[in-house]
This record gives sequence, C-alpha cells and structure tokens, in this order.
Amino acid sequence: MDVEAFVSVHQPQWDRLAYLTRRQRRLSGAEAEELVTLYQRVGTHLAALRAAGADPVSIGRLSGLIADARGAVTGAQAPVWRDISKYFLVSFPAALYASRRWWVTIGLIFYVVVAWSAWRIIAHPEVVDSIGTPDQIQQLVDHDFESYYSENPARDFALRVWINNATISAAVLALGIFLIPSVFILWDNALNLGVSAGLMISHDRGGLFFSLITPHGLLELTTVFVATAAGLRLGWSWIVPGARTRMQALAQTGRATVGMAIGLAAILLVTGVIEAFVTPFLPGPVRITIGIVAELGFFVYVWTLGRRAARSGEYGDIDEADREAAAPVSA
Repeated sequence: MDVEAFVSVHQPQWDRLAYLTRRQRRLSGAEAEELVTLYQRVGTHLAALRAAGADPVSIGRLSGLIADARGAVTGAQAPVWRDISKYFLVSFPAALYASRRWWVTIGLIFYVVVAWSAWRIIAHPEVVDSIGTPDQIQQLVDHDFESYYSENPARDFALRVWINNATISAAVLALGIFLIPSVFILWDNALNLGVSAGLMISHDRGGLFFSLITPHGLLELTTVFVATAAGLRLGWSWIVPGARTRMQALAQTGRATVGMAIGLAAILLVTGVIEAFVTPFLPGPVRITIGIVAELGFFVYVWTLGRRAARSGEYGDIDEADREAAAPVSA
C-alpha cells in the first residue's frame, strides 16, 4: 500500500471527523450519524496504516483523533468510582466464574499432592533424614514455624507477605502461557506445604499447624489457584482456540487474564492483613473461623455476582468500545 497516497485520499475524512469531534455546539441528528460513521471508518484506516508500517507520528496523531472521537460518540467519561465498582461487582467476579472449573480442579489436585507429601513424612519417618538433622527439625516444630508469624512488626510482616504472595501469583499467571513453569511452581509449593504439615503432625503439633495456616492459607491458596488457572487458560487458548483464530483467542483470554491481576492483588492484601494481624494474636478457634468465613465469602462472591454477570454475557473482558479498532482492509 502506498502510505502517502492513502493519507492523501482519506485526509478529508479525518479533518471532517476532527471538526465534528471538537465542535462546541450540539450536533444535529445527521451530524451525529456522520460522526459515528466516520469514527468507524477512521478506525479501519488506522488499522490499515499500522499494517502498512506507517510512521509513528502519523499513527499517533490518528490514534489521538480516534480517542477523541470515541469520547464524543460515547459521551462523557464515567466517574472513576463507577469503573471501580463495575470491576469488582461485574468484570472480576465474571472472570472468576468463567474460569471456575480450572481453578477448582487445580486446587483439588494441589491438596491431593499436599496430603501425599505429608503422608510420606508421617508414614515413612526415614524420609525426614533427607530434610534436615534431628536438631533442625525439632527447632522448626518447636519454635521456628510458630515464631514466623510474630517475629516481625505486624505492619511490616503484612507488607512482606503481600509482596511475596503477589510475586508468586504474578509468576504463575505470567508464565502460564508456557504451561509447564506454572505447574512446576505450584507443585513445588504443594510439596513444601505437605512437608511442613507432615513434620508438625508427626511431632504432635498438628493442631498448631492448622490453627496457623487456616486463617490466611485457605483464601491465599485459592488466590494462587486462580492465578495459575488464568495463566494456564491463556496458554491453552493458543493451543485450542476453538471457533476463534489463535490471535483472537489469545487476545480475548489475555485481556481477561490481565484484568484479573488487580482483583487478585486486592484479595492477597486481605490475606496478608489476616496473616499479620489475626494469626499471631487471636485464639486458635477464632482465627480458624475467620479463615473459613473468608474462604466461604470468596465462593459466595464468585457464585452469586460472578454467575449473575456470566449469565448477562460478561466474561471478564474489557468493554468493546475500549478495545483497539480493527477491521479487515484491502490494500
């Protein structure tokens, strides 16, 4: 495609769109229809210029015009609080519900691996010798495991826990497109948790273990399962795109996956607060109850708001108006 000729031919339409977009007085019905038509056409022109490798200045200028025209077509920008409420009440729960079979299955497999790892420690005491010396193991079960939750100031500990868990979730989410790395990370965490459980239970400290892990662990692990599922779905959408092209499947799933990151970070912030301010200070039965309630609250959130949003056609993707304008063109 001759870019210069293309620009010369379509420049009058771009100028007209700019005029209608920036016009101060109210548009007539015919002008409003013309604005919408030109907005759609210029979106196609932008896609054609990008495909032809036009210079960045021209593409940036046309992109700005498209953005201004979109605002004129759709009206005033909605308040930020409305976008935030829609995200947490519609988009995020819809994405969670859409991927529920993935993360529920991942969670079940994870806990099976944890149980198997713990059983190896309990049923085969000789395995413990490969983990550490008797003194190191005794130090862990008598002091280190419990002191971990109280040896640092609560605020610092909450921040550290949040950053650590967010890093793990981001890793399994981002690496999910490659499938195997995310599975390996989750497998490693399941084995480590199972070893801790086995050591504590075999030394008659099982009650302490569950009273320390349950308050934050249930919801925290569920969040990691969701992040893993989101990443694996992204990779799987490339392998099995269904009725869509691979790029369409990857773009649609990718937008929903990236959109989930904010919600997952918010949930991990809650679990970090529980781990720092609830686990070290409240009695065992109380903190276990808080952990169970937090986990049940998450499932209620997904199966009420998420299912309702999914039934209305939401699946966690961004609004169509906010996606890049693109359409088939001929050179």
